[in-house]
Amino acid sequence: MKFYSVGGAVRDELLGLPVKDHDWVVVGGTPEQLIALGFTPVGTDFPVFLHPETREEYALARTERKVARGYRGFAVDHAPDVTLEDDLRRRDLTINAIARDADGELIDPHGGRRDLQARVLRHVGDAFTEDPVRILRLARFAARFTDFTVADETMALMRRMVADGEVDALVPERVWQEISRGLMEARPSRMFEVLRACGALARVFPELDRLWGVPQRADHHPEVDTGVHVMLVLDHAARQGHGLGVRFAALTHDLGKGETPAETLPRHIGHEERSVRLVEQACARLRAPGEVRDLARIVAAEHGNVHRALELRPGTMVKMLERMDAIRRPARVEEVLAACEADFRGRLGCEDLDYPQAARVRAALAAARSVDAGAIAVATPKGEAIRDRVHAARVEAVAKALAADPG
Repeated sequence: MKFYSVGGAVRDELLGLPVKDHDWVVVGGTPEQLIALGFTPVGTDFPVFLHPETREEYALARTERKVARGYRGFAVDHAPDVTLEDDLRRRDLTINAIARDADGELIDPHGGRRDLQARVLRHVGDAFTEDPVRILRLARFAARFTDFTVADETMALMRRMVADGEVDALVPERVWQEISRGLMEARPSRMFEVLRACGALARVFPELDRLWGVPQRADHHPEVDTGVHVMLVLDHAARQGHGLGVRFAALTHDLGKGETPAETLPRHIGHEERSVRLVEQACARLRAPGEVRDLARIVAAEHGNVHRALELRPGTMVKMLERMDAIRRPARVEEVLAACEADFRGRLGCEDLDYPQAARVRAALAAARSVDAGAIAVATPKGEAIRDRVHAARVEAVAKALAADPG
């Protein structure tokens, strides 16, 4: 048996980046041999083993043959006579098809080092077309390696895959897995730019795809185009280091503008309600986690109110906080404010503007949470609504707090 370091570890080392995980390919071995050496089998679709000490993954060299649509439609051969070159040939991108042997020598049959130097994302071969997930993976790499471009022939290949319906065979869980990972990259907007360029975004996330070309009022949005605005918002959230929930909410807060009637453009009256419906629709299809969906729904519904926080009356402010379940879940409010701040600053020329609305909402929340609902419940005469009296007390507390600090 021979062992080779492959994939991301070799790539990142050549790029001078920190290596987080090592993956290994085993050539000339069998599952029985690895188990005898103390390796633990963990693979389901093909033989993968954990090293007995390092717990790093070791996979038997394999070839794949397409037998059905989708990313699971493969017959896998991992016989001992499968060579390293056979294994590298089935990989997605040239920069991921470089191996290093035990002596430190690089094996690079597909020009991966050349493409690393040229900053190009290029497919290894025609096998790329057999797995539609590779389109999503390439788009995710574009978001990570922000100075890389997509090779023209690779973009043409992806467009053919979309036209042939391969992307339609993707299962929702896999789409969400790749999109959620791409959202956490350095410049997530590039993922969606690549997916749009090849036509895949219209298939996997049509609610988002239709935002490009939709105009907004130039006095509020100097960038005008709604799709451009949403990408600015998303990248601002990424630069601030926000988590997945905030980034997804930033991405989806304006989905309703894609369904604004043409006769009302560039105004988008009532787009918040449409955005909530489309967030729910997209999250159901993508099988997004419930906490991600809930935050996105709140931001879609309330971002306009948060932007007007300096003008809201105490009663309106308290109603908004109660709709957010803010009294019980104050940490969620911070996520809502982070997404709203990204929306406010995700406009041309507005990147560094102050956002005093956030401090206003925080002050109102602190005042509302200072109300002792339990004491009010005990003191409420029988027959009167406890909820109404608690709400009134919160409004009074917020009114005093905002009057003392008008912002």
